[in-house]
Amino acid sequence: MARDKVFGGEIVARILKGEGVEHVFGIIDGTYFGFYSRLAENGIGLLTPRHETSAVHMAGAYARLTGRLGVCMASNGPGVANALPGVAVEEAEGNRVLLITSSRREGIIYPDRGGAFQYFPQVAVIRQMAKWSEAVSSFDRVAELTRAALRASFSGRPGVVHLDIPESIMNGTFDAGDAWFHPPERYRVTTLQYPDPIQVREASKLLARAERPMIHAGSGVIHARATSELATLAERLEAPVTTSWAARAAIDERSRHAVPMVYLGAVKTVRNEADVVLVLGSRLGETDFWGKPPYWASPSKQKIIQVDLDPKVLGNNRPVDLAVVADVRVFLQELLREFERRSDHPQQTVRREWIDEIRGACAERRQKLDQHLKKRDMPMHPALVPHACQNVFDDDAVLVIDGGNTALWAHFYHQVRAPYTILTTPKMGMLGAGVSQALGAKVAFPNRQVYCIIGDGAMGFHPQEVETAVRNDLHVIWLVLCDKQWGMVKMNQQFALKPLKTVIKKSLSADETINTELGEIAFDRLAASMGAYGERVADPEDLEGAIRRAIESKQPAVIHVDVDPVAHLWAPELKTFKEMHLEPEG
Repeated sequence: MARDKVFGGEIVARILKGEGVEHVFGIIDGTYFGFYSRLAENGIGLLTPRHETSAVHMAGAYARLTGRLGVCMASNGPGVANALPGVAVEEAEGNRVLLITSSRREGIIYPDRGGAFQYFPQVAVIRQMAKWSEAVSSFDRVAELTRAALRASFSGRPGVVHLDIPESIMNGTFDAGDAWFHPPERYRVTTLQYPDPIQVREASKLLARAERPMIHAGSGVIHARATSELATLAERLEAPVTTSWAARAAIDERSRHAVPMVYLGAVKTVRNEADVVLVLGSRLGETDFWGKPPYWASPSKQKIIQVDLDPKVLGNNRPVDLAVVADVRVFLQELLREFERRSDHPQQTVRREWIDEIRGACAERRQKLDQHLKKRDMPMHPALVPHACQNVFDDDAVLVIDGGNTALWAHFYHQVRAPYTILTTPKMGMLGAGVSQALGAKVAFPNRQVYCIIGDGAMGFHPQEVETAVRNDLHVIWLVLCDKQWGMVKMNQQFALKPLKTVIKKSLSADETINTELGEIAFDRLAASMGAYGERVADPEDLEGAIRRAIESKQPAVIHVDVDPVAHLWAPELKTFKEMHLEPEG
C-alpha cells in the first residue's frame, strides 16, 4: 500500500499519538484492523484481555492512576455489547476513557436496513450511558470527530467518550492530508480552568476566620493530581480532612489531619462540628449522606465552599455559600498563594486541640477494630488478610478492592500511606471489575507492586484475565477471600427472614435462605492451569509466607484464602452502611 494512502483507522492512531497515548486495551477483530494494525508504528502498545468489559476497566484504572487518557476498543455488535458494563462503571466513577468501536459498513446501518448481522444502535445506547457518543458518517470526518471526542474527553468532569466508525471507513484506504493532523492545543483547551480571584479571596477569608474549618476531598482531587496541594493546605489551616470513598487515596492516612472514612463516628463528628467546610471535587452524593443532617451540620450552622469543574453539581445536594468553578489543583494553588499574602493569621490552638480530639476518637475506634486481629482460628478471620498484606507489600503498592463484605474488610483493615494507591468502584460497586483494574494498574505503574483483595463471588466474574496477566507478563497478585456464599446478600436476607435467630446464631443454614450459597472453585489451581503461581491458605500463620512466595515467584499469582464464612458475614459498620442509603434529615 502506498503511503499516500491511509486506512481510516490510521488517522485515529496518528491523532492518539499526538495526544501522547502509549497503550490501547482491547480484543482484535477484522472490523478495525485498519486501526490496531497501525498502533505500533505510532508508538502505541496493544494489550489484549479476554473480555471487552475488562478492556474498559483496564483503561479506566490506567486513567485514574496516571491522570492520562485511557483508550480501549471493541468490535461491532457483540464486542460493543460486552463493553457496555465497563462503560457504565467507568462513566459512573468519572474516569477519562476513550472507547473506539467499529460498526457495520455504511449503507446498511444508521438506520438499520433490517436484519444487518451484528448490528444494534451502538451510539444511541452508549449515548445514554456515557459523556459523549457519536458515529463517523464519512471518511473525511474521521479526523474531525476524533478531535471532537477528545475535546469532550478533556472538558469538564472526566468520563467515557465513544467514537463509532463503520468498518468500511476504518479499513478503507483513502488519501489523507497533513492538514488533518494538529497538536492538541490547536483543537482543544489544554490549559486548566482557573478560579475567579475574587472567589479565591473570599474562600481564604472564610477559612482564615473559621474556628473549626474542615476539608472534604472527592475524586476530583485524584483526577486533578492535587494530593500534594491538599496536604499542604490541611497543614496550613490545621484543618481535618475527610474524603469520599472514591477519594480515599487522596491523603496519607498517617497524617494527623486525616480522618479516614473507616472511622465513621469520627467523620460524623467532624462534619457536625465544623463551621466552614471546603468541598473539593465532590458531588456530596449518597455515600457522603448527601451532605445533610444528621451526618453533617445544618446549612444554618455551617458554611460550605464547593469547588468543582462541573457547575451542575455546585449546590445540587446541599446549599452552598460559595460556588467555585475551577480545576481543583489550580484552585488550591491559588488559595495557598492567597494565604501567603494575608496578614490575618488565625489562632491555631483551638484547631489543634480539635484535631487531637478527633485523632483520639480514631485511635479508640482502631483499638476496637483490631481486636479481630487476635483471632487465629482456621479458616481465618477476613480482617487478617488486608492486615497481612499491609505488613508485606510496599507502602506505595496499589491495592485493588473488589467484592461486597470482602471490600468492607479490606477497607477497614488497610491504611493509605501514599496517594493513588487504591482502586475500586465506590460509585457503582461493580463486582468483578477489580480483576482487570489490577492489570490496568500494573500497566500504569510497572515498577510498583499491585495486588487485589477480592471475594470469591467477584473473582468468578472474570477469572480468565489471570491468563491475560500471564500472557502480558503483568505481575499482579490476587488474594481471593473464599467463603462460598453471596455474603452481603445473605446477611440482608437473614435479617429479612429470621432476624432474631440471626442475632443469636450469627448465620442461617442454606435451607433457611434463598440461593445464597456457592460451590467450590479452587482458585489457586485454576490460576496454575493458566500458567500463574497458585497457593491456598487457611491458617493465619501461613498467610504472610504465602504472600512473600507469590511476590518472589515473579509471576502473576492467585492466593486462595479460606475465610470463616460466619465471621465474613459480620463486616464492620453494616448498620451505618444501611443507614447511608436512607434519606437523611433536611
